[in-house]
Amino acid sequence: MNLKHELWEDVDGLHTFCLTGPHGDGARSLLSPGAKLIWTVEAGSHYEAMTAFYEFVGYGVYSTDQEWDCQPYPEEWVQEQNAPNTH
Repeated sequence: MNLKHELWEDVDGLHTFCLTGPHGDGARSLLSPGAKLIWTVEAGSHYEAMTAFYEFVGYGVYSTDQEWDCQPYPEEWVQEQNAPNTH
C-alpha cells in the first residue's frame, strides 16, 4: 500500500517533504502562502519515500539505521489519505 507524498518549495527556497492529506497537515501549515507544490511521489514506506526524495533533489543516497523506517505504512494511513475530504 502506497501513500502519496508532496515536495513543497517555500518562498525562501527551503523544501518541505510531507505526506499528502491529514498526516501532512501540520507540515503544510508551516508553509508561507506563496509556497509551491513542485513534486509528488507515491511510496510504501518512509525509506522508499526518502530514497525517491533524495534522488529527486540530488542529495545522494538515503540511508538509515532505524528499522521502523523500512516498515510499510499502516493500512489505516492509506485509508485516511484516500478518504473524501470532509473539511
